[in-house]
Amino acid sequence: MAEEAWHEARLIPTSGINGAEEQERRATSALLAVMSAVREFGRALTKPYGAPAGAVETYIEVPFVLGDKRLYPDGLIRVSRGQRAWTALVEVKTGTNELATDQLENYLDIARENGFDAVITISNEIPAVAGQHPTKVDKRRLRKVALHHLSWTQVLAEAVMQKEFRGIADPDQAWILGELIRYLEHPRSGALEFDDMGDSWVGIRDAVRAGTLRASDKGIGEVASRFDALLRFASLSLGRRLGAEVTPVLSRKELADPTLRTQDLVNGLASAGILSGAIRIPGTVGNLQVTADLRAGTVTALVEVDAPREGRSTTRVNWLVRQLKNAPETARVEAYAAHARGAGAAELLRDVRADPTVLVADPAKELRTFKIAITKPMGAKRGRGRGTFIDSVLDVVDAFYAEVVQYLKAWSAAPPRVRQESDSGTTDGVPAALVSTALSSQDGPEPASTPGDAPVPPDDRGADTSDGSTYVDVADQTVVDAEV
Repeated sequence: MAEEAWHEARLIPTSGINGAEEQERRATSALLAVMSAVREFGRALTKPYGAPAGAVETYIEVPFVLGDKRLYPDGLIRVSRGQRAWTALVEVKTGTNELATDQLENYLDIARENGFDAVITISNEIPAVAGQHPTKVDKRRLRKVALHHLSWTQVLAEAVMQKEFRGIADPDQAWILGELIRYLEHPRSGALEFDDMGDSWVGIRDAVRAGTLRASDKGIGEVASRFDALLRFASLSLGRRLGAEVTPVLSRKELADPTLRTQDLVNGLASAGILSGAIRIPGTVGNLQVTADLRAGTVTALVEVDAPREGRSTTRVNWLVRQLKNAPETARVEAYAAHARGAGAAELLRDVRADPTVLVADPAKELRTFKIAITKPMGAKRGRGRGTFIDSVLDVVDAFYAEVVQYLKAWSAAPPRVRQESDSGTTDGVPAALVSTALSSQDGPEPASTPGDAPVPPDDRGADTSDGSTYVDVADQTVVDAEV
């Protein structure tokens, strides 16, 4: 038998998974076991929910009695440090299975009766806003017990960031975490990526193109929420590769009330056929803005850059072009002048490279802002793969960051330079006596003359000198001829 056909032994194998129940049980056991074995990973997942920095204990299918029912939550996590203990029940779903309200409310009741701190759910559902739960439950059950949600995409991103960027102190523990990453990346694990725009996508898409969509139409809110979930998935995927906390951009009001964000998307989709949002990437010049135009069938990624605050307009354009060496020549560059109204000058990058003045609409006005954008055709299908909306958005975000955003740096003014005085008594080629900061130019009593010194001219410009010589009036830099 050829050695290439042999299967390497894995700590967490994907073979032998039969059905959703086995898939769910294996994913739960693998995740909780690695959380207790790899201290840094367990800490990273539990710290945001208020757990102390202590030893992590994990259990699966712990039995509890609620009324006349015997229930088995998928898992339990306990973190202890000193006299303090933090405990959470865990409910896991894999594949396309969704969390059930009745089940979660039962677990919240169990947690309250046993004095536990939280219930944590894990599934492939990605909420539109971080911290928001995808399943609605009775809020009265949340008075003493917190309800948190993790998507499998978020779990995988956290594992990769911990292993590849933050680091694991123990090499064996790092290998164990790597095995979990391999398992979760396998399609049979049930830890799926964002792969569906929902049942309402096709109808809403067609209504936009026909110009018949209204804000009150059924399904428009679902499409808006799915788009926000897609931006969050794109942020997690990009952050996993960059090792950074990439997040969707939301205002304080939207974070406090996610329905405001959904309503804005609904209004934009109904009025202009547009879905838009932004992604914040640490260390970049600006937010990466994403706009899907369902009427035009395009997806656009854009970033805004402040222009330098000094130099001519063409100098500022050249400063930007030098940073766009890896950008496609079809990228669009826009320039906006200070106090200008309306749209700025816009040209393709290939034309700007050939002639920077094409972006200078009025040489008398100072350029203040640049916008760089790339536009690609939009996929129409609801799922994943070629010709799908999800992949077209993800491809534009990844390509725009790789070709444009990661190379852009914000302009900063050069620090002022110290003027050096040379040994010859000059400062930058100017005699020290003529420099306003030199001691010889300061007001004060004149030093007494010594024998052999040149005679000092009188204050009166028309007075005679003792030897008929010519002298320079340093005060106004004029030459005065003395009468003989």
